[in-house]
Amino acid sequence: MADAEKVTDHDQIKAWAEERGGEPAAVADTLNDDKKGAVLRIKFQDEDDLEVIEWDEFFEIFDQNELAVLLQDETADGDTSRFAKFVNR
Repeated sequence: MADAEKVTDHDQIKAWAEERGGEPAAVADTLNDDKKGAVLRIKFQDEDDLEVIEWDEFFEIFDQNELAVLLQDETADGDTSRFAKFVNR
């Protein structure tokens, strides 16, 4: 697998997702009023089990839960990668 970069910069995350047709999302059952414990994801067209949310809400949850995301630009074969894994900072 090609290397993934640990990212916390909002603009970089948003640009990476949008370049791949991704939208900010969360696992619907994990969303609650205080945002703690919400499970974030980047939703792509072929994923139906996620609730799309606004970028502002996404980054509020992201920062409140002190997350980072591992982003991969290319696969080992040189194709555009959609690999994104949320981790603790």
